[in-house]
Amino acid sequence: MPLRAPTLPLAGGTQMPALALGTWPMNDAETAAAVASALTSGYRHIDTAENYGNERGVGEGIRNSGIPREEIFLTTKFNRAHHSVDGARAAFEASCHRLGVTEIDLLLVHWPNPDQDRYVDAVRGLAALRAEGRIGAFGVSNFTPRHLARVVDAGFLPEVNQIQLDPEHTRPELQRVHHELGIVTTAYSPLGRGGAFLTSPAVLTAAAEHGRTPAQVVLRWHVQQGIAAAPKSSDPARQRENLDIFDFSLTPAQMQAISALDVGAATHHDPEVFGH
Repeated sequence: MPLRAPTLPLAGGTQMPALALGTWPMNDAETAAAVASALTSGYRHIDTAENYGNERGVGEGIRNSGIPREEIFLTTKFNRAHHSVDGARAAFEASCHRLGVTEIDLLLVHWPNPDQDRYVDAVRGLAALRAEGRIGAFGVSNFTPRHLARVVDAGFLPEVNQIQLDPEHTRPELQRVHHELGIVTTAYSPLGRGGAFLTSPAVLTAAAEHGRTPAQVVLRWHVQQGIAAAPKSSDPARQRENLDIFDFSLTPAQMQAISALDVGAATHHDPEVFGH
């Protein structure tokens, strides 16, 4: 039997698989092959975005996999041009067209883009789509505590915030806000972007003690905290390896040692100034 990830409950009642296949920066052809392979291996959560330019590939991979659409949790995100109530609807319809689906399980505002100051209306549009049953859940990506506060003050609770998070960027203040509000964290680039932490003694020692790879240990560190993770891989063997993390647990000391790898470095992009 293929491996399956457990699910995390979202505030609106949807169950989201704790491990997703990330698809950036693959093109349509690469994405189609990777998605079909991942779904065959047991993945049931696929993560994409308008800005990745590969939603068509995701849709092709889903169809080629033979896995029924209702078994797959599909996340996508939209860009700043759609930051309005009507724009969120237009973004949803365009993504559905590219993906070849009629519903999206989780739709996210990709970046807050505070310079144009329309992200609250974008979330307002998402809430309307969920009320109509067109999306299963709604959320945001790359939002800071300040951005989240404005959205919550307007009466909307994002169910997910997808952020850069790894052992060197543990984001404690943002995670504290997520816990207080009941927002689920999804980590993109959960294995870093060439981060040295994969060869750190904390990770290598835990890997040796559990008979696992460093990548498996770091992904386990994520999900053991209740954080969803979206590692990207187009290699079928690596996909299966990334999914095979739910039959062991890190000790409290191992968790703490990996968390202590946070070097206080800035994230790759500042959401106050970067966005698309």
